[in-house]
Amino acid sequence: MFPESEYERVYTGSLITIQFLQNMLQDSGINSVTRDDMKSGMMAGFGGGIPDHVQLFVKKIDTQEALPIIEKSLS
Repeated sequence: MFPESEYERVYTGSLITIQFLQNMLQDSGINSVTRDDMKSGMMAGFGGGIPDHVQLFVKKIDTQEALPIIEKSLS
């Protein structure tokens, strides 16, 4: 089996919103990574994914700190 990921998805949305949230998290010292299946599929030469469906992940140990930052940033 695959090892359990150390990352947890904390938000899914448009690329612009994801980039905004990444900046807010980075300002608080929280690193994040994204996953964009649509872009990955296009780069590989086949369609796939859903437009404006970019996923934002943070390390599980940062989740409790990241979620309030995300909620406040979007309100």
